[in-house]
Amino acid sequence: MSFGTKLFRKQFPIFKHHPNLVYLDSAATTQKPKMVIEGITNFYEKENANIHRGIYDLAAQATQKYESVRQKVANFIGTKNPSEIVYTSGTTNAINIVANSFLLPRLEAGDEVLISAMEHHANMIPWQMACSVKGAKLRIIPIDKKGNLDIVAYRNMLSAKTKMVAVVHISNTLASINPIAEMIELAHQNNCPILIDGAQSTAHYPIDVDGLDCDFFTFSGHKLFGPTGIGVLYGKMAHLEAMTPYQLGGDMIRTVTYQTATFAPPPQKFEAGTTNIAGVIGLGYAIDFLNQFDKKELAKYVKKLGDYAREKLLTINDLSIIGEAKNKTGIVSFVLKNIHPHDVATFLGSANIAIRAGHHCTQPLMDFYEIPATSRASFSIYSNLEEIDFLVEEVKNIQAFFS
Repeated sequence: MSFGTKLFRKQFPIFKHHPNLVYLDSAATTQKPKMVIEGITNFYEKENANIHRGIYDLAAQATQKYESVRQKVANFIGTKNPSEIVYTSGTTNAINIVANSFLLPRLEAGDEVLISAMEHHANMIPWQMACSVKGAKLRIIPIDKKGNLDIVAYRNMLSAKTKMVAVVHISNTLASINPIAEMIELAHQNNCPILIDGAQSTAHYPIDVDGLDCDFFTFSGHKLFGPTGIGVLYGKMAHLEAMTPYQLGGDMIRTVTYQTATFAPPPQKFEAGTTNIAGVIGLGYAIDFLNQFDKKELAKYVKKLGDYAREKLLTINDLSIIGEAKNKTGIVSFVLKNIHPHDVATFLGSANIAIRAGHHCTQPLMDFYEIPATSRASFSIYSNLEEIDFLVEEVKNIQAFFS
């Protein structure tokens, strides 16, 4: 079954209910296939129970299903140990866990944390706060105007003071694909741990955390054709065992008295309270959905869409693309001269074209390009070339209207 065709799109009920929808906002959230929606509904209708503590059949079955997804996730991102998979509410939560439970106790005044200039606020503010608390310094790996990360500058910035590196795999604004394998190797040569934000890459690109040898890897279910409110933190077991829990409560303890508590081993010690059980179930079905496809072919298709969109959009006078890195994927940010991106998005919305407009939670990056915002079209496996042609024609109509 070919990506983007009418037959393929039938797997996504949203297009049945909105047959004229041109959905070009997959970097914000992907649409959900029928098998994910039905899987979550089936759990609530036929299998609902809390996990781990119950000994009756429904609870045991819910627990088994919940934990089986952990193995699916481990296989999906390439770790042999499912106990290295921690369920979170999403990428943001996962990064906050690492910043507070791993870095903060190890950080001292004068230490340094490195992030890139293209980071989402979620992979920026937690490190800012940790540095502020401890009197450490947050240093920014520079990029060029095309959106390429300066790997030479990164190498030179690493030092004995560097206590953490955190970098996005794929920029949600620029579409840049960062050289994470090289960055991980350089960090480890400096005896420095590194976190990879995989929110934009995990749905469309093969991930192998053991092969990459990253210390931490994060992603969100809702960008992976799964439900909102669920995500994953992968961490090397040695790190997870040494970390203090970020949140405290039920189901993450071993023993409790009125004065003391001891904690369960990873991953349970990071999953306090009743977690998003249905979200985990939905994530499992999303992985089942993706496992039907060759991830290399999927990545190639999404890149093809991005390349085609850039080529067609650049035929429009007074339109600029923000983000022309050598290695990039199916996200296109653009600006029209003298037309605000919010106006572009509003007019496109009236034509049933859904794009994103704003700073995309990368305000410092907007400052770097000296612009307030961009219009962003982002593609996935249900997108197609015809939709891009329609987008281009409507952008031309907007330009004609404002002129």
